Amino acid sequence: MPAARYADRRDAGRVLAAALAGRADASALVLGLPRGGVVVAAQVSAVFGAELDALVVRKLGVPGHPELAMGAIAAVGSALETVWVEPVVEQVAPDPGAVAAVRERELLELRRRSAAYRGNRPPPAVDGRHVVLVDDGLATGATVRVAIQALRAGGPARVTVAVPVASPSALARLAASVDELVCPHAPDGFRSVGQAYADFSETTDDEVVDALGRGGVVS
Repeated sequence: MPAARYADRRDAGRVLAAALAGRADASALVLGLPRGGVVVAAQVSAVFGAELDALVVRKLGVPGHPELAMGAIAAVGSALETVWVEPVVEQVAPDPGAVAAVRERELLELRRRSAAYRGNRPPPAVDGRHVVLVDDGLATGATVRVAIQALRAGGPARVTVAVPVASPSALARLAASVDELVCPHAPDGFRSVGQAYADFSETTDDEVVDALGRGGVVS
């Protein structure tokens, strides 16, 4: 097994910020995907002095098999977007009532997390801005894909997706959806995002709130 590329998400964020040099500045809006992506995004935000926030995305798991994604939902301001994984939906053919129940449950959790992370702060404006969307890595790219779709509804001038590690196939699938993709590490032998990290322990809600509260200044 190859050695880990990053010590942890903070280290990955610093490397990612260096890769974004000349591509982003203080006018950008840096959005991290909770939970781990916010920790990475906080380092990027701190380097550029850019606004930091979270964009909450929830996977829609197949009824009875929640680990298998049949889609995802994301919200930016008042825009709520849903993306379906058509091959999974066609193969499993889940009951429409059960699908609706899954979506409603995940929508409630999306709203809970958005409120917990943001508090009374309104969602950031994306209209006419350069948005840098950050996650801690891409395996399939499905989560980022729905986030991009939600962002586009808000009218940003430019969308950059920046991740420390990704599978080459995920990057290829996303290429047409964004203005720029930045990824310092896309190994041919990609097996999982966690492989790139020495410490890939789960990020807590408290860590997300802390990162956002510091405005990107993370030690």
